[in-house]
Amino acid sequence: EWGHVRLFSPWRYDTDAAARRLLEPTGWTLPDSDALPTGEELVRDYLAPLAEVPELAGRVRTGTRVVAVTRQGMDVTRTVGRDEQPLLVRTVGPDGAVTDLAARAVIDTSGTWGHANPLGHSGLPAPGEDEAAPYLTGPLPDVLGRDRDRFAGRHTLVVGMGHSAANTLLALAELAKAAPGTRITWAVRGSSVARLYGGGDADGLPARGALGTRLKKAVQDGEIELVRGFTVARFTASSSDQAVRVIGATPDGESVIAADTVVAATGFRPDLDMLREVRLDLDPAVQAPAKLAPLIDPNFHSCGTVPPHGERDLAHPETGFYLAGMKSYGRAPTFLMATGYEQVRSIVAALAGDREAADTVQLDLPETGVCSTNLVTDDQLPGAGAQEGGCGTSCATPAAEPTGQAGTQAAGGSCCGTAAPEPISIGVGAPAGLGFTTGIEHGHSGEAERADA
Repeated sequence: EWGHVRLFSPWRYDTDAAARRLLEPTGWTLPDSDALPTGEELVRDYLAPLAEVPELAGRVRTGTRVVAVTRQGMDVTRTVGRDEQPLLVRTVGPDGAVTDLAARAVIDTSGTWGHANPLGHSGLPAPGEDEAAPYLTGPLPDVLGRDRDRFAGRHTLVVGMGHSAANTLLALAELAKAAPGTRITWAVRGSSVARLYGGGDADGLPARGALGTRLKKAVQDGEIELVRGFTVARFTASSSDQAVRVIGATPDGESVIAADTVVAATGFRPDLDMLREVRLDLDPAVQAPAKLAPLIDPNFHSCGTVPPHGERDLAHPETGFYLAGMKSYGRAPTFLMATGYEQVRSIVAALAGDREAADTVQLDLPETGVCSTNLVTDDQLPGAGAQEGGCGTSCATPAAEPTGQAGTQAAGGSCCGTAAPEPISIGVGAPAGLGFTTGIEHGHSGEAERADA
């Protein structure tokens, strides 16, 4: 579904050491380590070959959806003898058949894709949002490919301020050059979009900085109409002109945007319904494992590093059950694949009885990039308050130096949590392309500082 999108990280951070050990005897070689693959290339050149190696070919069940995890013979309330029973995973196969699988351990790495945040405010769908579904798209439509006819010559409203929104906006601007009548409106709740424009030439990721500059120029040149301070209040559909009307609250009162299509690029949240019968220890705000949440909470981490973390931080009261990967980050939008690989390595080491290996957690990630506190002054609504100290959210990729689980980087004078951040490029060799690398930085605290909430 997002195969056309270029990833945030280059190949060197997108493959796992254990996977490479399985692939290399088959003649597989790592693609250009500095290139940024698309989602399609990640599947074609890495995941599909990995699924076919002899050690995995008979173990991967495709076309199968997990609908629930529980403890065999027990619901979540039963305690006596609980750990003596296997976990039970209920699945639905490609033919619709329901199968229950018993397991000693379950690692839920199902991510957050397909479970998008609503367009309405306060975490709730806006009135009329469900009825407007025919006019809505997911966060990353293929504007220049399979979905082109839906956008060409029409008016599109993009809602959101992450890299998913930027991907779509840049693609729509390119489409508008070839398809007369294509109109683009970009609506955000905040008074500033400086965080998404980035640091330009000062960005630790030059390709991202250049694309942020392009997005800013497209707005300034009138190719994209930017509406700031717009909070979606409700939707109404119009049968007369086949458009949907998005009614928003703004500082100047109610405003209406009529559009043919609305791109909902508002982020994701984990699907926890399938886990109602297992005992979880989740942070009530971030919805991440309680020990991990303070390390990634976007209310407090506007930039900086995430210390390496492993099995002990990811365990739950339900023995043998773990959340890993993007889903382990709950609603925090800063996950990197390399982090997930190390999470799973640590969990599997613990399941294999190798406590020392499970606790020796290391990460090799790109260093934090530019961290600026002055970007916001270039892009605010008239009368919006200036940032009152603290750090903005213009840092590049969140990162951690290779270190043991107990070691973290000491906070220094830098906004990013290190005394002297050294930006490095991870985009060397990446095609220019239209894609805007995904993975927005911690931003909620920065939005609060800029009255962007």
